[in-house]
Amino acid sequence: MSVLIQEERDPIEVVVADKSPLILAGLVQMFDLDERFNLVATAADGERFLEAVERLNFDVGIVGWNMPYLNGQGVLQELQKTENPPRIIVFTGNSAPDIPRQVMRFGGAGFCSKCDASTVLAETVLAVSEGRMVFPFMDLSRSSSDPFSGLTAREQELLASLARGRTNQQIANDLTISLNTVKFHLKNLYGKLDVRNRAQAVACYLNASGSV
Repeated sequence: MSVLIQEERDPIEVVVADKSPLILAGLVQMFDLDERFNLVATAADGERFLEAVERLNFDVGIVGWNMPYLNGQGVLQELQKTENPPRIIVFTGNSAPDIPRQVMRFGGAGFCSKCDASTVLAETVLAVSEGRMVFPFMDLSRSSSDPFSGLTAREQELLASLARGRTNQQIANDLTISLNTVKFHLKNLYGKLDVRNRAQAVACYLNASGSV
């Protein structure tokens, strides 16, 4: 009688970076309770995440998109200069429609929304560790001249806030920046989207995300 022996796999080593202490605490708890993973370290921003890349060997990095000092896009761009970097999953609550496309373009291996269940993130980490790429559906036939592709992470964040009906002052409070800084970013945002005002920018955003 043959006996099937299942080979045990070493835990997947993970490093997490997010600006929110609550998110970090939740991810620490999630990974600590799951024997398939070994959480090696956490970081509060992109620069500290890159320091972890230099010091540690790990399989998968989970990073936010909007982080202080160095955002998710910056992390991905810096890792393109690194030999044998970890596979990166962007885990974000930013709902700007073009972020998954940018993550893929800058070399990320996966994308997961903070609106998804924790099991979705766990399965994404497993898939990415096995060499697969995990992204939501994207219409790759869209022109590379898509105006959303030229937005910075901050401009995408502001656009998503506009779509939620936040005022300039509320956005300033949410992001801990000055009202003048908000106005500066919005001016650049309107120019890149070729719109004249907030209403047109929101309409452009909703149309691209399929909400209208």
